Amino acid sequence: NMLSYWFFFLSSLVMMYSLFVSTGPFSGGWTAYPPLSALPQASSGSGAGLTLWLVSLVLFVVSILLGGLNYITTVLNLRTQGMTMWRLPLTVWAFLVTAIIALLSFPVLASGFFLLIFDRSLGTSFYLSDIFINGQALDRIGGSPILFQHLFWFLGHPEVYIIILPAMGIVSEVMSVHARKPIFGYRAMVYSMLSIGFLSFIVWAHHMYTVGMSTAAQAYFVAATMVIAVPTGVKIFSWIATMWGGSI
Repeated sequence: NMLSYWFFFLSSLVMMYSLFVSTGPFSGGWTAYPPLSALPQASSGSGAGLTLWLVSLVLFVVSILLGGLNYITTVLNLRTQGMTMWRLPLTVWAFLVTAIIALLSFPVLASGFFLLIFDRSLGTSFYLSDIFINGQALDRIGGSPILFQHLFWFLGHPEVYIIILPAMGIVSEVMSVHARKPIFGYRAMVYSMLSIGFLSFIVWAHHMYTVGMSTAAQAYFVAATMVIAVPTGVKIFSWIATMWGGSI
């Protein structure tokens, strides 16, 4: 866990340093979509600052993986005597599911960034094809910027649940305490978190409807996105039922 912190610290230093390089800080849009981010000559902000930004986020992913492994191992192996999984506080369940999501999704983002670094620095063309600069065609062909979008959003969507699940767990505990009664539907709340964790991995392309997916693929991602609202609704109704009749 300390190693996780120091990787995060190093990541922060590299990212801060990237703001002050002579070619300017990263300016590829918050999603870092190629080809803009894959070509150092595309803009002044696509130089060393962007490469350092990518290196910083790879270090950040290492930090996330080390921390996630620590959380999962602690919850599974270091519970006190008599503390079964079905007696865990919902906050701990939330951190466990969050760590599992992070462990499965962040390496995909890191792989996308590694390929982007290769395109920028080693002359590969994972994301580049048919690119013209000042009327001159680059000799790199065969890649697809859509590949980067798939790798990016395979993390980008589960990541929103990495953000909100711990908050949901904390809200559940705080609400139970201040309503002066146990949380309503404890097991349903746990299953809803597990469902959110699973479903978060199969809806990523609803961020990519404009890239030319088939109608069937779009229909699937629409349906899966609607289904993921169900476990969230379970949590909302549980919170309402916890407050109902409680001393709030």
